Amino acid sequence: MRARLFRLLLAAAALAPVCSCRLPEEESGRVRTTVDAAVSAPADPADPTLLRAATFNTRLFFDTRCDSGMCAAGDFEQVPSPAAFARRAEQLAAAVRSMRADVVALQEIESPESLDALSGHLKDLYPTAVLGETGQPGSIDVAVLGGGALVLVRRHRDRQLTRPDGSVTSFAREFLEVHLMVKGRRVILFAAHFRSKVNDDPGRRLAEAQAARDILVATAQEFPEAVVLLGGDLNDTPGSPPLGALEDVPTLLRVARDRPPASVATYTWQGQGQSIDHLFLSLSARGAYLPASATAVHDPSGSSGLAGSDHAALRADFKLE
Repeated sequence: MRARLFRLLLAAAALAPVCSCRLPEEESGRVRTTVDAAVSAPADPADPTLLRAATFNTRLFFDTRCDSGMCAAGDFEQVPSPAAFARRAEQLAAAVRSMRADVVALQEIESPESLDALSGHLKDLYPTAVLGETGQPGSIDVAVLGGGALVLVRRHRDRQLTRPDGSVTSFAREFLEVHLMVKGRRVILFAAHFRSKVNDDPGRRLAEAQAARDILVATAQEFPEAVVLLGGDLNDTPGSPPLGALEDVPTLLRVARDRPPASVATYTWQGQGQSIDHLFLSLSARGAYLPASATAVHDPSGSSGLAGSDHAALRADFKLE
C-alpha cells in the first residue's frame, strides 16, 4: 500500500505544471509531500478526475429570529434585519462560489433558515446541503454543501468523549459525516468545529481530535472505495496536541503541511497569521492530494478574512483514482 501511495503522489506531482517539487519522503512511517515555495497554477475543477474541497468558518451567520431570548447589543446571539440577513447570505454565497469547490465544510451556520438562505444562491453548484444542528437556541452549527447526490448522513455528537484527566465530555458542535456521489466516486466529508479557546478547555479539544481520528480511521476502513476528508475550524495550530492526535496517524494527511505557513494561515491573532482551519485526507488508493494545491482564500481586498468573516477559507485539490 505504501508503495502505491508513493506512486499516486508522484503522479499527482507531475500534473502540477509550475510546481517545483521534490519526491515524497518517508517520515515516521507516513508518505509526506514536500514542495518548494513555487506553487502550481490552479487546477480546473471541471476535470472529472479532480476533486476540490474547502472549509470555511462563516462567522456567526445568525437568522432573523431570536431563539435564546438574549439578543440585545452585546449579547452573543445577533438578530439581523431581513435586508441585512439577505445581503449577508449573498455575500457568503459569492465567496463560496468563487472557490469552485466540489464539497465544502461550513462552520457557524445557526439554523436551517441560515443554511437555506445561503444554499439557495448555490443550487446550481450544490444540490446537497446538510446541517449539523445541535438543537440549542442560538447555536452556531456546522454544515456541508455538496456538488453531488446525497447517499448517507451520520452524526456523532452523542458519542461520549474522555478528557486526559478522565472526565467525560462530548463534541462541542456536531461532528457531521456526509456521504455523496461526486464525479462517480463516493466522497465522505466530515465537517468539524472543535472547542474554541474562549474560556479554554484544551482537554475537550484534545478529546474531540482523538475521537475524530478514530471515527475517520474506522470510516475509511468501512468504505475502502471512498475518498474520506475532514474539513473544519479545529481551533488549534500545527504542533498542538489536538493536531498531533490527527497528524500522528500514518493514514491521515493534513494537506497544507507542504505549504509555507503564511500561505495557509486562516486566522489572525495578535497580528500574526495562524492555521486553525484544516483539511485532512485519509490516504487511500481512491484519491491523492495534489501537491501545492492547498491555499487560504482571502478577500481580494487583502483582508485577512473572507466575505466579512474573521476567517479565511482553506481549499485544496485531490486527484481521483
